[in-house]
Amino acid sequence: MNTRIIFGLSALTSFVGSVVFARYHLWAYLLTKERQTALLHLVAPHLFFRFVGLSFLVPGVVSTLLPAAFAIPAAYGDLGAGVLAIVATIGLSKRTSWAVAVIWTFNVWGAADLLFAIFQGPRLQVEAGDFGAAFFIPTAIVPPLLVTHALIFKLLLRRQA
Repeated sequence: MNTRIIFGLSALTSFVGSVVFARYHLWAYLLTKERQTALLHLVAPHLFFRFVGLSFLVPGVVSTLLPAAFAIPAAYGDLGAGVLAIVATIGLSKRTSWAVAVIWTFNVWGAADLLFAIFQGPRLQVEAGDFGAAFFIPTAIVPPLLVTHALIFKLLLRRQA
């Protein structure tokens, strides 16, 4: 089977699975929580997984075929999103007046970073094998993180009772 098909199918099924989980399990749970608590739950995965993108900059971890025009913005975009996730978590946990502003900043930055990489990869003709050992990042980590960004936007735009 063609590696592009395998790569695309892997990312697509991960995304579909993430949407199904979010729709039928996660969203119902989040609605039982106070908005700040629900946002904390959605930001939590970004505290850990956004820093994995820095592996794109480590020689030998990722194939040398990954173009710098893809690797550098993806790595530093993830780093920025990870740092913003930490700041947002602290703000939400302490219920600061600036927490929601940081959540908005984190969510816009983080979603834009993922979407940029999703569109930049094909534009630069990045192949599945170019990711080397980091193949799991766009296929297993990015789809659920993208879904959490969508849920954060949904919570932020939802009227509070």
